[in-house]
Amino acid sequence: MARQSISFTGPNDDWLKAQIESKEYSSKSELVNDLIRQARQQQAQIDWISSKLERAEKSGFTSDSKKQILVQSKSLLNG
Repeated sequence: MARQSISFTGPNDDWLKAQIESKEYSSKSELVNDLIRQARQQQAQIDWISSKLERAEKSGFTSDSKKQILVQSKSLLNG
């Protein structure tokens, strides 16, 4: 695993410490990695939605129902 040295603003460091103290996470590294994982999942969902919108704009319509799009979106969000 790659080691990094990063600096946090006071409020962000306080928030990180509070998460550790609440036993939500065992270390700042674990918390930061979890936040990055969440951001990556959100980006994947945004990319998927953007591609659907782009394809829909080019074709004029999508053949997927609202329910199908919702199911696919939730599936992507939940990994």
